[in-house]
Amino acid sequence: MNRATTIQEVINQLDSIIENAVKRDDRLGLFAYVYRRTTAEILKEVQLGNFENNELLEQLDVVFANLYLDAYIKYQRNEPVRKSWQFAFVETDNSLSILQHIMLGMNAHINLDLAIATSDTMTGKDIESVRNDFDKVNDILFGIVNEIQDRLSRVSPLLFLLDWAGKNSDEKVIDFSMRKARQQSWNSANLLWGLGAENQSGSIDIIDKVTLELGKMMAAPKSRFIRFLLKAISRFESKNVGQVISKLRAD
Repeated sequence: MNRATTIQEVINQLDSIIENAVKRDDRLGLFAYVYRRTTAEILKEVQLGNFENNELLEQLDVVFANLYLDAYIKYQRNEPVRKSWQFAFVETDNSLSILQHIMLGMNAHINLDLAIATSDTMTGKDIESVRNDFDKVNDILFGIVNEIQDRLSRVSPLLFLLDWAGKNSDEKVIDFSMRKARQQSWNSANLLWGLGAENQSGSIDIIDKVTLELGKMMAAPKSRFIRFLLKAISRFESKNVGQVISKLRAD
């Protein structure tokens, strides 16, 4: 698998990951599906010219995606990857809920990778010049959150219990987590950008460790009640990855 150079190439590689996951009944395909859906939406907006700097935004999106694709390939080869990604990948062997598997991928990719990608892309440039387009991506992603959660309800019939348990304080679990993650990622990107490429290593390690701890809380929340709900949700979900992705894709 060659490094992607365009968003379309990213989508093509995500399609390959998803198809391989279906063949192997591998839960790694669950996050890849959601990432593919959101990436397709970003591509559409780039093609429509809806960003202030479409070329720069595509460059950032490709750098961002390649961090996940590289981690995926290294994991398949039993090569070392960052701690937060290692945890997310290994947990696909455990019987977590579909939402948890997706959230673990989102956690590593947004809290860690997005900060690194934004800093790298803006090296030698004013990072504030990409802020409006960064925030526009937020708006685009939040705009399809309802669709994604509705699709998840097809394969996770008890998912509504999480909204009920939250007593409407965070209406959409994915939306809430994505907002928090992207806000923190922007702050981390500014930190790394300010340090410069030659001084980032230690800070990236710290961000990775913090992201790992967040992942552990997603896999095993402190609340016994939430853990009970997640187990109940998982119990009524299909364990066949091909069936799950087929239902998620259906229009």
